[in-house]
Amino acid sequence: MKRNKHSGAAAASSLAQGLPPEVRPGQSVALLQELHILTRDGKLNQDSRRKLKQVYHLYQFIEPLLKDVREQGGEQGGGRGVSLVDHGAGKSYLGFILYDLFFKDLNDGSHIYGIETRAELVEKSQQLATQFNFPGMSFLPLSVAESTSSAQLPAQIDIVTALHACNTATDDAIDFALKKKAKHMVLVPCCQAEVASVLRKNKGQSLGKSALTELWRHPIHTREFGSQVTNVLRCLQLEAHGYQVNVTELVGWEHSMKNELIIATYKDLPRRRPSERLQEVLDTLGLQEMGQRFYAAHVAQ
Repeated sequence: MKRNKHSGAAAASSLAQGLPPEVRPGQSVALLQELHILTRDGKLNQDSRRKLKQVYHLYQFIEPLLKDVREQGGEQGGGRGVSLVDHGAGKSYLGFILYDLFFKDLNDGSHIYGIETRAELVEKSQQLATQFNFPGMSFLPLSVAESTSSAQLPAQIDIVTALHACNTATDDAIDFALKKKAKHMVLVPCCQAEVASVLRKNKGQSLGKSALTELWRHPIHTREFGSQVTNVLRCLQLEAHGYQVNVTELVGWEHSMKNELIIATYKDLPRRRPSERLQEVLDTLGLQEMGQRFYAAHVAQ
């Protein structure tokens, strides 16, 4: 079933008047229905309204990054369009809406790759991409770590997204993006447990060394502080690889406790200072064993 740039408007006109105001102009109503965001009569329930609001809010952050890459000629300046990898894609709400609103009219080789471990979701997403004639979408049944060495992905990727990739999957996505020389990263971390587990393990050795250990003495504080430190280390790691990092609340995800959005753009910035600070944080908190996870670039800057 082939769709053109007017398919969203055509689908909307086939429904009774009064689509929810949340639906963006140009958005395919039929696609939203297939994603079970809109009902067959074009309505939104409360859960779908929240979901659509989340994805549209993310789109506002990602669209300028897509335009930035295109203005610079796409991958390696070769004019071959934009490549985006969405890690932990799930049902690929973000990927499909990005493609429908931005990619479908480009005709320049731009491509979205959805990475998801659950084979049934990968198969369903591929079927949906075929149904709506979205040739620039691929879905691979891989973990984030496996995708880094997969021959099914290009050597370079322009934009990497990882939304609610759980625990170390966000770190694997950062590692993927660094190795693929990504220009932009958009990360919404989730369930950061690894650092907290190391803090907990070493707590007996740390307590009493400094008043700062009070920050994670109680178990609930260990969990919360560990989550905070994890994202701080991720930001320092990205800066230690030359990225400019912005951290903000993902407004619109008010029903999620995981509301931190990290946006990184490669600017070839000086690396020495963030590399030193990264190591200092690891040393101060007794997290030296995490050095391989939060590795920094080896530079002479």
